[in-house]
Amino acid sequence: MKMRVYYDDTDAGGIVYHANYLKYCERARSELFFEKGKLPTKGGAHFVVKHIDAEFLSSAKLGDMIEVKYEIKHLGGASMKLYQSVWLKKVKLFEMTSVLVYAKDGKPLKIDEETRKFLTSLH
Repeated sequence: MKMRVYYDDTDAGGIVYHANYLKYCERARSELFFEKGKLPTKGGAHFVVKHIDAEFLSSAKLGDMIEVKYEIKHLGGASMKLYQSVWLKKVKLFEMTSVLVYAKDGKPLKIDEETRKFLTSLH
């Protein structure tokens, strides 16, 4: 997913504020569903972040056109491990691996078959 860096994404130095890389990845994850005409929630169930490992490698600046890429590393019964990276042309700016748990009402839930098939089709 490509997106532009806007003024409100940057800090006083004109570079992307560190927390916004997480927001870019979150938006891109939701967009995986939206671009296929689906919602990232189903019957009150949705993925919640359990754990994140992140590394900031370089900085984007105001006006840059960045791209968020992803790879599903593992799809378990009630969770998935997702790798995402943010790029500016051929330069990797940020990368993270997250463990996402499928949950409803704050409790883990087995990923339903329709959602599992959808996620498997993204590989």
